[in-house]
Amino acid sequence: MSIRAEHEIHQRRKGRNMGVGLMLTSFVVLVLALTFVKITGGEFELPRAEESQ
Repeated sequence: MSIRAEHEIHQRRKGRNMGVGLMLTSFVVLVLALTFVKITGGEFELPRAEESQ
């Protein structure tokens, strides 16, 4: 049994999958960066528990 060369469609699919993976990774990094900036900003404070009367 001989090893067959990778078909052209597999090469295109691999490239597309790499692109989607990079876009997903960059989106996650962006969300984490925005969260970090919002939390470390001076105006952020945890919500206070409402006092019962």
